[in-house]
Amino acid sequence: MLKITNAVFMLSAAGKSQFIKSDKPIIAVCGKSNVGKSSFINMLANRKKLAKVSKEPGRTRLVNYFDFGSFILADLPGYGYARVSKDEKIKWAKLLDDFFADRTNAAHVFALADIRHDPTADDRQMIEYLYFHLIPFTIVATKADKLSRAAAKKGVSNIAASFKCGEGNVIATSSETRQGYEMLLERLEQIIGSIEADE
Repeated sequence: MLKITNAVFMLSAAGKSQFIKSDKPIIAVCGKSNVGKSSFINMLANRKKLAKVSKEPGRTRLVNYFDFGSFILADLPGYGYARVSKDEKIKWAKLLDDFFADRTNAAHVFALADIRHDPTADDRQMIEYLYFHLIPFTIVATKADKLSRAAAKKGVSNIAASFKCGEGNVIATSSETRQGYEMLLERLEQIIGSIEADE
């Protein structure tokens, strides 16, 4: 199985001229503000402070790149945060548009959704965007430790139905208990293997 032993921060990109081009697969992480992206990245890296966890949502305003050895992870700005100026929202939307416009910027996307709630209109719009642009993605349902096993199973079903995908394409995770960690590694191995086979 894939091992992640030494993930490191690379750089923050404020626009498309700074987006990284690499021979390694680039996997993007997206989700609404406060869905737990930083905690997810830290769990994946086996490190507590690789990605800064903020108490205040909407802090990631750049594309942050991390080298995970066999792949590069691109952490995208969180969307859907209400207390941000209209200009700032437009800037974020342009950054995401520019990022996804070039298929070399991301071979696969981990789209995060909070398992405790039905996906928001912004979440559904993000997934529709990925479908439209034929960008392969995996849904990561975060904060599974906050629910009972039965409620978490129901949460996965709700998310799958909302995003019109199979439940097998939704991985329930918890950065607190590390639930879903091995499934994520297996998924990453599949993603990297299929990208290398295509090349």
